[in-house]
Amino acid sequence: MRYAFGRFVLDTGTRQLLAEGQEVALGPKPFELLELLLQSRPHVLSRTRLKAALWPDTHVGPTSLHVLVSQVRAALGEGPEGPGYVRTVHRFGYAFSGDAVDDSPAGFATTPATALLVSGSKPRFVHDGQDIWLNPGESVIGREEGCGVRLEGPGVSRHHARVVVQGGQATIEDLGSKNGTFLRGVRLIAPAVLQSGDEVALGHRVKLTYEAEGEPDTETEADAG
Repeated sequence: MRYAFGRFVLDTGTRQLLAEGQEVALGPKPFELLELLLQSRPHVLSRTRLKAALWPDTHVGPTSLHVLVSQVRAALGEGPEGPGYVRTVHRFGYAFSGDAVDDSPAGFATTPATALLVSGSKPRFVHDGQDIWLNPGESVIGREEGCGVRLEGPGVSRHHARVVVQGGQATIEDLGSKNGTFLRGVRLIAPAVLQSGDEVALGHRVKLTYEAEGEPDTETEADAG
C-alpha cells in the first residue's frame, strides 16, 4: 500500500516514508506505528491495542509508545505534541488526523501478479507447500469445520481471521483471535490489504504466504504484463 498525505507518501512495500520524493529516516517501529494509524483512520487506537500490535507478548515501559509517537512526529516535521497528523486522544490513545489517500490501486493493477488477478485468476495462500485457493467474496480462516480456509495448528482459533477478495484486491482482518493475526510481522488491529508475497501468521507458529497470482481462468495471461 501507498498512503499519500500532504507532501508525504508512506510506501509499505518499500518500507519508506517519502517527502516530495525524498526518503525521510524512520525506524522500523515508528514506521509500523504510522502504518497502523493510517490503516485505522479516522478511528482512534487505544494505547493498549497499539502496544499489543507493536510489542506482542513483550512488556514495555509506560513511555515506550510515547517515544515512538515523538519519533513519528519528528519525521513529519511536527512538534512533540502536535497539532499535526498524529492526534493525541487524552488518556486513551492516538489517531491519524487529516486527509490521506490510498495511492496504490493504479500501481497495484499494473503489476503482473495483480493483472493476472484482475483478468480472472484466483489468488491463494501457500501453507506447507500446499496451495489454498481463495474464491471471490469472504472466507473465514480457522480450525472449525465449514471455514473457507480450514487450518489446524498451535494457536489457531476456531474462527481466527477473515479474508475478503473483491475488485482485484484482497484484505484480511483478525476476528478477535486469542493469539492474533500478523501481517508482515505486525499484529493486525484493523483490516489490511494483502500484497503478493506477504507473510501472514496465525499466532506465532502457523504461517501462510499470500500470492496474488494463480492459474488464470481466461487466455489473457499474455496480455497481463
